[in-house]
Amino acid sequence: MRQTLLLAISVLLASCRSGSYQAAAPSHLPEQSAASPVESHDPAAVETSIEMVNVNIHLDSELILHIRHLAGKFLSTNKGQPPTLDDKLSYLVAIDSGEVGVSMASMSHAMNTYVFGEPDAPLKNLQLSSEGSQIRQKGTLKKGIAIPFEMVGTVSATADGKIRIHPTQMKAAHLPVKGLFKLFGLDMARLINTRKTKGVSVDDNDIILDPALMLPPPQMRGRITAVRVQGDEIVQTFGKPTRNPAPQHPPSNYMAYRGGVLRFGRLTMTNVDMQLIDADPADPFEFFPDHYNDQLVAGYSKTTASGGLRVYMPDYNKTLKASLVP
Repeated sequence: MRQTLLLAISVLLASCRSGSYQAAAPSHLPEQSAASPVESHDPAAVETSIEMVNVNIHLDSELILHIRHLAGKFLSTNKGQPPTLDDKLSYLVAIDSGEVGVSMASMSHAMNTYVFGEPDAPLKNLQLSSEGSQIRQKGTLKKGIAIPFEMVGTVSATADGKIRIHPTQMKAAHLPVKGLFKLFGLDMARLINTRKTKGVSVDDNDIILDPALMLPPPQMRGRITAVRVQGDEIVQTFGKPTRNPAPQHPPSNYMAYRGGVLRFGRLTMTNVDMQLIDADPADPFEFFPDHYNDQLVAGYSKTTASGGLRVYMPDYNKTLKASLVP
């Protein structure tokens, strides 16, 4: 009789757990998409892999990263807690390989807002543009008085995976910089006080940029192995150069998450199998982490036979335009 009582209690507890999980599922996603059965090991210890193809990540309203293709890991920044899409500080993207472009306008915004954003930063009003395979940068140097300057430089990757800008031409107050350095007895490191900046350092007369430190969250980190100027973009290669993914028929722009644990909305998915897919693959997938829920609500989802989730989202800019229509 005692064994029968224990068995009844076990069945009752199991049914209570099942009922509480279903009640937590949000109305805009199918119940069966919530998760696969919890495994015997700690799923939070399993890493979630991530893959992106042709995605524009909006870090803010003016700073956009063009992810041509990327493979890596979606990692939690809080020990013992899974990453959540609702909190861009709770995760980082560790890039194993990929190619990421940033336009000159976006890079100018990043430099002015995040790198040299402090009131007493040494450089202000920066404007970047391409000049063939080089970068042209204009701005104002604060050294007691405001001095206009202009620099043209080549870009390359450092041995430890950062971006090196090597000046080939530089003028300040319409004079060659070498003459100014000789006149005032200065070098680049003394002229640009990097203690007032984020993600920038100086090596001799070269400027070293660390995108992992200079850009706002969500944090993306990886070893840069090559850098080039292509059209209006600075293109960074991470890891070993790989051929572009084979064309898909029909083409698809997406972000795919696999393995581990991931939270979004009221759901926690274990053994993750989820793809966020561009509803219109004719142009890049515009994705804004700060407003992903708006894109989620405006789209629709499907559940695969194995319990995976496919979410079809409109581009962020199209969602924004739709919300402005009276």
